[in-house]
Amino acid sequence: MIAKIGNGKSTAGLIRYLFDTKKTKDHTDPHLVTSWDGFAPDPGRADDFDATKMRLVADLDLRVKQARRLGRAPERHVWHCSVRAAPGDRHLTDAEWADIAHRIVAATGIAPQGDPDGCRWVAVRHADDHIHIAATKVRGDLRTARHWNDYLTAHKELAAIEKEYGLKRVVRGDRTAAQRPTRAETEKARRARMTKTSRECLRTTVRQLVSIATSPQEFLRLLADVEGVLVDVQHFPSGDVRGYKVAVEGDANAAGEPIWFSGAKLAPDLSFPKIRERLTVIKIPPATQPGCRRQPNPWHQATAAAERIPHHLDHGDEAAAQAHITALGEAIDVLPLLAPSHLRSQLQQAATAFERATRSRIRAQQDQARALRGAIRALRTAPVTGDGSGLAMFLDITVLVVIATARWHQARRHDQQVAAAHQALVHLQAAYQQAAAAPLAALAQRKPLARTMERHAKRILVTLPDHAQQVLNDPAWPVLATALTEAENAGHDPDQLLQHAARQYTLDDARSIARTLTWRVQRLSKGPAPKTRAPAAQARGATQPSADPDHTPATAALPEQLHARQVSTVRSG
Repeated sequence: MIAKIGNGKSTAGLIRYLFDTKKTKDHTDPHLVTSWDGFAPDPGRADDFDATKMRLVADLDLRVKQARRLGRAPERHVWHCSVRAAPGDRHLTDAEWADIAHRIVAATGIAPQGDPDGCRWVAVRHADDHIHIAATKVRGDLRTARHWNDYLTAHKELAAIEKEYGLKRVVRGDRTAAQRPTRAETEKARRARMTKTSRECLRTTVRQLVSIATSPQEFLRLLADVEGVLVDVQHFPSGDVRGYKVAVEGDANAAGEPIWFSGAKLAPDLSFPKIRERLTVIKIPPATQPGCRRQPNPWHQATAAAERIPHHLDHGDEAAAQAHITALGEAIDVLPLLAPSHLRSQLQQAATAFERATRSRIRAQQDQARALRGAIRALRTAPVTGDGSGLAMFLDITVLVVIATARWHQARRHDQQVAAAHQALVHLQAAYQQAAAAPLAALAQRKPLARTMERHAKRILVTLPDHAQQVLNDPAWPVLATALTEAENAGHDPDQLLQHAARQYTLDDARSIARTLTWRVQRLSKGPAPKTRAPAAQARGATQPSADPDHTPATAALPEQLHARQVSTVRSG
């Protein structure tokens, strides 16, 4: 069931609409199913329709007129709630709709149960699948009803009603979703042969810029440099930035003026204060680590940071967990800018879908995700090169973390966020399959000798007894054996690597445990080998690790191709 709630100024106008059968053809047999006292006049069942309708309006407005004489009546005194059954639900009886109406007005504060001063209201049914509740918001004590958060409380009650009545469980929102394009915007985009509206294009561009900016000032500079986007930054008298608004160049209203969208109109988390809150807590990881000659691989750093998200979801407080989910969204937002062209479509669809999963009514404590955000920003200096193993490795852990995110939202009944995470998973898994094909094929070509495979198989049986047979029967098992062999040749202990890889995060959600372990072993083996090398490596003579194909020296400059892809996002629509 879905509730839609609004407020108005005319009781007579609303009642006239609810009982109209001439202008509105789908209104059939309009009648009351219940009312505040059970004795309200019913125009649908009266011989004199007009006179009865006037009596009903007068009864509903009685307290409004009394409060108005005292100067206490609210300007918009009409409360209107429509409750509609989901497609496929059985037809409810009038008695069942009456019960639902009583529960809704009680839950929302219009007429709390047992309160003799509750507001006056009626429930009108003029179709099989829905009712309308019309109320006046002045109580018997002439105070205005306290009905804050009525949308949320109504839907919470409807969720319980669905369960009790055996109806379809509807995916519900929490008023944190981005505003949908209006019908006028959609029609305008269609006429212009654009696949997206201006609002949607600007939302994507702004989110991507947030995902690569390291400060609020840099965000505004990057935004001003995007070709095809008009930017207007507002300031306080002190000179501090108050907010911003954006428009697509050439998108004008009837007067020829640009159609502006503030950040908050694009999405609740894209207002300048919300962006500033995120970007002032970023900690960029150092380009070099003390005592290490090699620069760390940004993709490996980002993967390591992402692997810690499930721990924060399972063991951290809700504010910290929400911050890490928001930061994960930034990571997914940046991927279409860095990935090869054949992966961008799937990754952009994943980012668009997951955007809804990044927000809930839980306020994020953004400083809890500093390390993750810093690792994400470091990726902008490391576009995908070589065999793409860095991107494949990151996508592998991202899939597992998005599954954990869906589970976290599910536990809190964030229905829309759960659906968004599942939708994003479809595209992320498709992108991972494509990204992983080449690096895994390259590893498969270096399959070790049979006796080496047997030695590694014994390690798997000892180290991973719960998953051993699944790993050894996996088509990707030779790939994992290759990764273990190359790590061992580089001086690492395969047993320790396997134990560490298995402890990092549960393997239960992995589609292919062998492939997930392969990426973890590869990443862990890129670090410096222990001074005392594994006996097997000593016996053979350890070889130097091969050059990292995904490693790119860090620079402070934003890659030119990154800027070009931002521009194309706005233009392509």
